[in-house]
Amino acid sequence: MTLESLTTCCIAKPGAEETFPFDESTLVFKVGGKMFALVGLDAPEPVVNLKCDPERAVALRAEYEGILPGWHMSKTHWNSVKLDSDVPASLVRELVDHSYDLVVASLPRTRRPEAGA
Repeated sequence: MTLESLTTCCIAKPGAEETFPFDESTLVFKVGGKMFALVGLDAPEPVVNLKCDPERAVALRAEYEGILPGWHMSKTHWNSVKLDSDVPASLVRELVDHSYDLVVASLPRTRRPEAGA
């Protein structure tokens, strides 16, 4: 998966916004004010940090060399996914959906985006 297709996938989510809360090279995708994806734009190889169910996170790390504990994140709840690795683009898209869904489910109902919004 390319960095461009990843950003297109993230921003297409209902209520998603692109932000740079840390610096000009760390792109953060949020929904309802909470992060669901982080990308270092100046990293030597493209990597995205995605929220993940803890049990699934461990299983994915065992199955794919390109999925590691979240860099600079909670290692329990975040994975770093190398885009130029053995991780298929379809799985990256699924993991973006999973991360987004986990964050939306944690939001108060009043801050959740409406379907199709």
